[in-house]
Amino acid sequence: MDLDRRLLHALRRVGERPGVGGAARGLSFVGEHGAVWLAAGVVAAAVDGPRRAGWLRGVALVGGAHLVSMGVKRVVRRARPEAAGEFTPLVRTAGRHSFPSSHASSAAAAAVAFAALHPPVRPVVGAAAAAMCVSRLVVGVHYPSDVAAGALLGAATAAAGRRWTAGARRA
Repeated sequence: MDLDRRLLHALRRVGERPGVGGAARGLSFVGEHGAVWLAAGVVAAAVDGPRRAGWLRGVALVGGAHLVSMGVKRVVRRARPEAAGEFTPLVRTAGRHSFPSSHASSAAAAAVAFAALHPPVRPVVGAAAAAMCVSRLVVGVHYPSDVAAGALLGAATAAAGRRWTAGARRA
């Protein structure tokens, strides 16, 4: 068994522990289509008037990262772990392709974009994004390489838009 599968199996077993599987399922649910990150950015825009345009641009970057990851999935078409009959996942998924993880993509984009806008949120959003990424392994719907690629794609998308977002803060 390769390293990708060994790591997935180890983390999926963690999901059998009391409370862990439920927490991972909850994260997976709120992260569907980047919802929690999009909502957080919109709320931040509503309460932080001086950076409102920057927060909304950050939301656009999160949405963009999610859309790009979905496009890559349609090209790569890697089957999810459950398709290989390795185990039963703890959640249902919106699609059958796993590479890259769109949850990881939107989470990493939010972590990079939101932390650049307001550095004091960096530890919280970074930890939440990391938890979101790990949750996809714990529920058994992605291989670690799916999550790593998704996180890289999301972080790169937000980093590429950093100037655009920062320009909105000054406007």
